[in-house]
Amino acid sequence: MAKIELHKQILENLSTAVVLLDESMVVEYANPAAEMLLEASMRRLSQLNIAEWFSLCAVEQKDLQECLATGHPYTHREAKIVTLSGATLTVDYSINPLITPEGQQLLIEIESRDRLMRIEREEDLLTQHDTARSLVRGLAHEIKNPLGGIRGAAQLLERELHDPSLHDYTHVIIEEADRLRNLVDRLLGPRKLPNMKMINIHAVLERVCHLIEAETKGEILLQRDYDPSIPEFMGDAEQLIQAMLNILRNSMQAIMSADVDVPTIKIRTRAFRQVTLGAEKHRLVCSVEIIDNGPGIPEDILSKIFYPMVSGRAEGTGLGLSIAQSIINQHQGLIECETRPGETRFQLLIPLELNNESTM
Repeated sequence: MAKIELHKQILENLSTAVVLLDESMVVEYANPAAEMLLEASMRRLSQLNIAEWFSLCAVEQKDLQECLATGHPYTHREAKIVTLSGATLTVDYSINPLITPEGQQLLIEIESRDRLMRIEREEDLLTQHDTARSLVRGLAHEIKNPLGGIRGAAQLLERELHDPSLHDYTHVIIEEADRLRNLVDRLLGPRKLPNMKMINIHAVLERVCHLIEAETKGEILLQRDYDPSIPEFMGDAEQLIQAMLNILRNSMQAIMSADVDVPTIKIRTRAFRQVTLGAEKHRLVCSVEIIDNGPGIPEDILSKIFYPMVSGRAEGTGLGLSIAQSIINQHQGLIECETRPGETRFQLLIPLELNNESTM
């Protein structure tokens, strides 16, 4: 009896979700990790058929029946589960047949892949952004050096030209050299370290909202959904205003160029605990979501939207999102994007504590 209690205690303290099915594929037992993963209590899961909480395709259903018939265990990678609350999860699961006094049973071990996939996605995003920034810096250096020479030569040439009508040509050279230099500077993004001071994220967002409302003259509905419990944190208010403004303008332009009945941008703030960004785990993170009801971002550029010079609009420069990502990276944070027709969501995650103070 003591051994049975020990086994039960071990199961209930595992971080891996464990579910036991009878030969009719009905849940007989689920440990607390399974209850948390499936977002349902054992009382609710009890007597439910696996088809009611596990999204099995025809192939998976066949594998499950064969496992029960042959007694051969198997593992399935990156399967999809729709919980009873409607959330979709990506999981790895293993099926092990058991022979017990009650008859044939199936032991299912389920491990969530969503968190690992998110960490991998964030690390890829940060790596890609760092690679792009390094490439741009090298390219900018190679461009600015000859540009300075061209501009200087045009100024010297202008002094030697005694016919004022010819000065128009040297002016064009100088102005275009200056334009290209400014473009390169914008490609480089913020060139100074953030001026860190205690700031309120909602004061930053309200400043940005006032600018957008002035630009759109009220044509776009801005909905605020703020969490007032988010504390002040160390940040550069001016840079964060620039980052938020770049994203909101991107959403604004996408909506204005589409045929949307009620152009709307929702701004939502929340505080999340124990969030991993890239390789770093942060105790408390501020989340700012900017959600628009525009047409969405084309699939072919979605993975590249934070690269410089990538834009979905013919008149766009493709610098706004790249600069915004650089600013948030300087605050040890990250910007992610999800999109579908009718909704695009940018999520800015900013640690509320500096890295040397964060809990690992």
